[in-house]
This record gives sequence, C-alpha cells and structure tokens, in this order.
Amino acid sequence: MICDGVKPVAIAGVMGGLNSEIKEDTRKVLLESAYFNPAVNRRTSKKLGLETEAAYRFGRGIDYGGCLTAANRATQLIQELAGGRVLDGVVDAYPVTITPSPIRLSVKKIHQVLGTEVSAKQARNYLEDLELEVRGEEEDILVVTPASFRGDLEREIDLIEEVARLDGYENIPITIPKGPPSSEERSKEFFVERKVIDTLIYHGYHEVITYSFTSPISWDVIGLPLDDARRKHLRILNPLTEDLSVMRTTLIPGLLEIARYNVSWKNSNLKLFELKKVFIPQEGERLPKEVKFLVGLAMGFDRDPHWAFSSRPVDFFDIKGCVEDLLEALQIRGLKFNKAEDIPYLHPGKASRVILGHEMLGVLGEVHPQVLGHYEIHGKGYLFEMDFNKMVQWAGEEKRFQSLPKFPAVYRDLSVVVDKALESERVMETIRTLRQPFVEEVNLFDIYEGPPIPEGKKGISYRIRYQANDRTLTDEEVNQYHEKILSRLKEVFPLELRQ
Repeated sequence: MICDGVKPVAIAGVMGGLNSEIKEDTRKVLLESAYFNPAVNRRTSKKLGLETEAAYRFGRGIDYGGCLTAANRATQLIQELAGGRVLDGVVDAYPVTITPSPIRLSVKKIHQVLGTEVSAKQARNYLEDLELEVRGEEEDILVVTPASFRGDLEREIDLIEEVARLDGYENIPITIPKGPPSSEERSKEFFVERKVIDTLIYHGYHEVITYSFTSPISWDVIGLPLDDARRKHLRILNPLTEDLSVMRTTLIPGLLEIARYNVSWKNSNLKLFELKKVFIPQEGERLPKEVKFLVGLAMGFDRDPHWAFSSRPVDFFDIKGCVEDLLEALQIRGLKFNKAEDIPYLHPGKASRVILGHEMLGVLGEVHPQVLGHYEIHGKGYLFEMDFNKMVQWAGEEKRFQSLPKFPAVYRDLSVVVDKALESERVMETIRTLRQPFVEEVNLFDIYEGPPIPEGKKGISYRIRYQANDRTLTDEEVNQYHEKILSRLKEVFPLELRQ
C-alpha cells in the first residue's frame, strides 16, 4: 500500500485511490515516480483480480534507474502545457540500491550458438550501440553490464541474442543439428496414437485441438441427463470467462463448437477429429482421473464439387466404415455394432455401440437434430466417440504374414427374408460363430425392401468365401457346408430363403 501518513491512497503499482485522484478543482499535485518489484506486483494484481495498465507495465519490469528522469519530464510537461508552477526539492527513498550484475560473454560461445564468425570487436560494437557498458578482461571474453532499462538481460544467451539481432538473422547459416540417436523406447500408446492419426488422415479427417476448459451449460446443450456421470466436473478457480470455467469431461462440445464456427464461414463439408484427455473427478481425490478419448465428426458431402466426380452426402455408413478401418488397422477384430436408443446426443434408431467381447469401446451414429440446432448447424452430422485407453489395451502388437493362397476360392451367395427389425449384423455374426470348415470370409452385399418382399420384412444377402489351403474344394463339399449354415440360421432366426 501507498499511504499519506494517515490513510492509504493507492495499491502500489496496481490502482490509485479515489481519495487521491486529480479532480477539476485540484490545484496542488505531488508527483511520485516509483519502481516496484515485478514479481510482487504481478502477484498482487493476480490475487486482487485487478488487471490495470499500471499492473501490466510494472509487472513486466520498468527502468529502475529512470524514476527521477520520469518525474522531471512529467513536471516539465505540467509546467509547459498546464501552466503549473514547479516547487523546489525532491525526496528520494531508495532503501536498497539495485546494482546490475555483470555478465561474462564468450566470443567462442557466440560462434558455437549462432554458427557465425562474429569477432570480439564486432560484438563489442553491437552491445555498446545498445548503451551497454562493455569491457574486455580476456582475449575472447567480454564483461557486459546491462543498463537499468534493460532488465531483460540476465544471462549470456540474452547477449548472444542481441548480437544475432544486430548482426542480422539472415547471416545465421542453415545447419542440421547433430546429436546421437535417441535410445528412448516408444510405448505401445505412442504407436497406437500414430496409427490412429495416420488412418484418420487417410480417410480425409483433419485433427483439431480445443481448450481443456468448457462451459458448464455444455452438458445441457448435448442433452446429458441430470444423473450422467459426465456432469460431475472440476471448476477452475480463476477462469478466463464463464464459458471456459470447468474442466471438460467429454470432447463432444468442443468438436461441435469447431464445426459451428466452420459452418458460419460457409465451410460445411467437414471431417474433424480430436484425440485428447478428459478430466473425471475422483471421490476423495484432489486430482481428477485423466482419460484419453477419440472423437470424430463428419458432415456435408464426401467431396467438394468437381466436374468429373459426383458428390454425395456423408451418412451413417461412412462413419461406421471409418471406425471399422481404424480398428482393423489396430488389429482389433471380432467387433459387434449393437443398436443404441439411449445415447442422448445421438439420433434414436440411428446410433450404435461398438462392442468387443463384453466391453464397450465407444459409440457412433447421427448427431441428434436438437443438438445440432443448439450449435446453429443445419443438415446432418455423424459422430463417433471411442475410449482410446481401451483401444490401446486391445490393439495387436504383432504383424503376421502368410503366403497367398495357391488354390482358388469358391463363393456362395445366401439371400434370406427376415423381419425388418432384425439387425443384419446378428445374422452375419451367427454365420461366423458356426466355424464351418473352409469359411474364410462373410460379407453383407445387399439389403432390399419392397415388392415382392412382404410388408414389415426385408431381404438381406451375404457372400461367403470358401477356401482350402491344400486343395481346390468341390461343389459338392461347398454345397454341403452351405446347407448346414442355412439350416442353423433357420433354427436361430425366423427367416425364409429368398428366391
């Protein structure tokens, strides 16, 4: 505090007091020109929450030797411009004299850092041009005493930077840094992350990085229920704004905000992803649990307009295919996509859970129209959200190679009529679990609704590849295995063979 002997009149270096401000009827003015410790000043400003012009300047350090000069200059201006009458006398309170510490500068060090041949004389001239006191104690050693207005010069490297600036950055040669190869062993997480990023870039996605802070109303915007665990968050003690006042527990609001910004600038064909941490509070723990998630968003058309190629709107199968390719690249196999109706930010009936064994890796589907409406996004958007830690856990580490088959494959198509509500994935998974000999691959290639298929039914067609490693399969063998598959399907599902 700055006091007048009776009461406080100002917070030093931060804010003046109302009882000492200059008013229209002020006739006598006492000028104070002071220097305050920058670190103490910054601490005071931050603690009080007062970001003023004075705090900005004092907090970064001013010329501690220029207080009297500044006071004299201000007095001169008051006399010349405002008709003031200057009284004699100056009171100087300087309890601890600040003495700048000399800095030793090696000319060899300049050459080593910059790669230039700056002589000791040149370096001396450059530094003296900056009003620094320079003297030479040894042949290649300069002892430099910084001026009071250069509080930023504290180390040898600071002086080397000044020499580089005055000598010209264009004179610094372009060289490749030398050093031994790193012996650090990369973790599995590192390689999985690189594979994920490379695969998504191959699919046309662009990586974005959003703030780790978000707004507390973002949970309402994406429709999280009141009992959802992601609503429990950590509040920041000194937030920049209310919109950035809590730590995020999901990446989805940040990604949708990026999409909203792009759409507002007429960039609506988007493929975005983010791979970062979320922060989950832990009961009885001071620090949150940090969990990595992967979130992707696709919307608009699959390509920009082109004279030679037609574009189409992206759909659910674009994002599902991307997730399948991503997990295949990580050698995560045996996935199931189960229909989901209760994911608040995804459209009911157009969403799916990604299941591996008895564990959920993530979710994907069409973004709920109300969520898109809150972000002022028109049209449709498709989203996937994956638990990256589980992806690392299940990712394969070995690449296995096998020779190409020597004997031809035999293909059989299987077309059945089933209830419209039956998921085609269930039928395909049943075929796989039968583990019939020589069944190497099962693919869905057609879904049809309409005449002559009865109302409430749909036709689905699968192509099965049969192949042996030691011989060519006969038609009789393949027909036998094919009939067993069809018989088993009739036992499990109410279906008919499509003619």
